[in-house]
Amino acid sequence: MRANRSTSGLTGKASPLLLGSLGVLCFSVTFPATHAAEASFSPVVVGVGRAVPAAALAIILLAARRQPMIAPREAIARLLIVTACVGIGFGLLSAIALRHVSSVHGAVLTGLIPAATAGMAVLRAGERPRRTYWAVLALGLAVVTAFAVIQGGGRLRAADALLLVAIAAGGLGYAEGGALAREYGGWRVICWAVILALPVTLPVTIAAAVAEPARPVTAGAALGLAYVSLVSMCLGFFAWYQAMARGGVARIGRLQLAQPALTLLWSVVLLGEHVGLLTGTAAVAVIAVTAVGRNARVDRTAAGRQLAAGRAAPGTPAPSARPVGGQPVGGPSR
Repeated sequence: MRANRSTSGLTGKASPLLLGSLGVLCFSVTFPATHAAEASFSPVVVGVGRAVPAAALAIILLAARRQPMIAPREAIARLLIVTACVGIGFGLLSAIALRHVSSVHGAVLTGLIPAATAGMAVLRAGERPRRTYWAVLALGLAVVTAFAVIQGGGRLRAADALLLVAIAAGGLGYAEGGALAREYGGWRVICWAVILALPVTLPVTIAAAVAEPARPVTAGAALGLAYVSLVSMCLGFFAWYQAMARGGVARIGRLQLAQPALTLLWSVVLLGEHVGLLTGTAAVAVIAVTAVGRNARVDRTAAGRQLAAGRAAPGTPAPSARPVGGQPVGGPSR
């Protein structure tokens, strides 16, 4: 049984675009939820600690579906990339940055994530976007960069630099996780990744909580931390990685060009932040870029076609030849 025909798991048979849109909707609340959580918790507890409850949920889900807690040995090295990038790096860097800039400001910069994901897809997922794709994303890149520079008084602030590094890390984690999801299923990839991160995330979270104890915990802060832990760090990736596995990393990744506008909306509704003319204009421009670029073609290299067909990268045995936990990768249908 091929891996890609048996890994739908918790995401059913929904279309890649629907799954990708659901993932973007989940991620669009991440920055406002992070801001809310930081009213009571330190950036390290929010940025790194979010992966600890996610790992607990992952253990429960894997156990319930009779799946192994640890990924197959041949996938560990690639999972470490996912763990370092989306399990630790993106959350920590963005949480630190959001102590110094508003959720509204950070929202517009997230328009760079599709460009980062597409670039990493060339390196890690065997995909080759056409020139139109790059031209459209370059326009989006120009818009969000100009926005950050203008708001920073003619320069990028330290918080902007942290967000840009976080976005680059997120792009790599998305591309690598999307490629792995073709072999093992999106939900398993993120479950294994957050469990693999536990030896780092658990002690770091405990140390951070001791060094900077939580201020009086408000309901908003508790809900924000719960959201980034369970939805942003776990459940949202079920849909997102499975969408990338089925629809292609670069093609699905560009759906995140709509994320800034959604995050702006949540920032206003949930946090009462103000969206100025410059921010609104930048968001509209990003949405326009999304509309223009949604049909740009993305090809696959020979390696990418192998991965899309459920075969491992050249030189790696196919996962279907080595079942997970003594059964095909898809596991029992429950």
